[in-house]
Amino acid sequence: MLESSRFATKSNPLRALSQSTPRDATVLWPVSGKRLESWLADQPNPRVAWIRAAAFKAKPGEVLLIPEGEGALAGVLVGVPEALDLWSFASFPHKLPPAIYRIDADLDAAAATAAAIGWALGDYRFDRYKKAADTPDSDGDRVAILAVPSAADWPHIKRTVEAISLVRDLVNTPAEHMGPPELADAARALAETYGGSCDVISGAALLDQDLPAIHAVGRASERPPCLIDIGWGGTNAPKVTLVGKGVCFDSGGLDLKSASGMRLMKKDMGGSANVLGLAKMIMDANLPVRLRVLIPAVENAVAGNAIRPGDVLATRKGLSIEIGNTDAEGRVVLADALAVADEEAPDLLIDCATLTGAARVALGPSVPPFYTPDDELALAIAGHAEAQGDPLWRMPLWEPYREMIDSKIADINNAGDSPFAGSITAALFLKDFVTATRKWVHIDLYAWNPKAQPGRPVGGEAQGIRALYELIRQNYA
Repeated sequence: MLESSRFATKSNPLRALSQSTPRDATVLWPVSGKRLESWLADQPNPRVAWIRAAAFKAKPGEVLLIPEGEGALAGVLVGVPEALDLWSFASFPHKLPPAIYRIDADLDAAAATAAAIGWALGDYRFDRYKKAADTPDSDGDRVAILAVPSAADWPHIKRTVEAISLVRDLVNTPAEHMGPPELADAARALAETYGGSCDVISGAALLDQDLPAIHAVGRASERPPCLIDIGWGGTNAPKVTLVGKGVCFDSGGLDLKSASGMRLMKKDMGGSANVLGLAKMIMDANLPVRLRVLIPAVENAVAGNAIRPGDVLATRKGLSIEIGNTDAEGRVVLADALAVADEEAPDLLIDCATLTGAARVALGPSVPPFYTPDDELALAIAGHAEAQGDPLWRMPLWEPYREMIDSKIADINNAGDSPFAGSITAALFLKDFVTATRKWVHIDLYAWNPKAQPGRPVGGEAQGIRALYELIRQNYA
């Protein structure tokens, strides 16, 4: 029987890395197409002849085994991009014969660290439900191992790989085994690992604690809604608060989604998974901040007590919400969580949510838009996103569009009637619930890879957390 409290996969991508370099480690020569000829100029003639006979062009991900002597292996030539990034070595763990490899190249600390992270993530597999993963001769147990370059930052490699794997595991887990209670279990486990606290307000207690919007959205499910609240760090440190949308499954409510539209809705808690991954990085690095993580966890289900189009909901902030569409529920639960966060006016408030299809139409699945009224913060986020190769793109909080979500009978409508600017109006909706905090950013992410790429299999994905970690580390460390 599957245990619903277990959300981790059986495999660990860190197994693809070795902190030591054996004397017999196989040499790995990374070469870009532009530099192939200059590299060949320094090689012995028999090796050059072999490479030319094999028509090796050093395309990214290309592999060529180089023989030597009596059938021995001299090393392996691999194609990499001219500008190395996190994913340059990610395709090799399962392309190369099982062995331990060392990179023969002059990599600085950043490049060496990125190479190791990408290599490990190239071995990530969500195998929780696969029986084959238990067999000793399965493909999963045959992996090429990289000897981590001496210049690399091992603690950062470990925390990054573990954080991204955590995000992926949480998002990939089907809703049957990742409802609000299980998401709360995952948060508790993370907090306990690093000596933090985790409080969970569940079911009718949400009403007692003035969290009516979270309760209203989640009350139709047999699994009660809850607000997860993690605390960690010194009380006098700068306060960083992360808020993540935790809609563990989204049927659309009474405005029911189509079958195809519902198919991936286990990932609608991707915002919460990403803030948990980011929180793990912050706590693991022991950054000098007072961290708080707030996750409104619900299932948007259909039942006789489900919220209806046209209903008006109360919120912790005191603003009333007219329900224009029950399928725009994520912003409703975030309203209460953001109100809780804003009451403390933290030094930095970040919310992450799989909020709108409009964001995907505008920027696709791999580039999450972010919104903030703070130009200095926006510039810093964009800079870290570029430096880390972790895309985030600023979009405008265009105030004239606020009228699109006006309500005739309430303070605000959760959807409005206009088909335009859906991601912007969703951000403007959230902005009404953040009034005391100066530095706030909202990220409308997808949390999913629809197409496999090296190191990024189809499935749940961490987006923006490496960039946000650097933002926090450099601002507060």
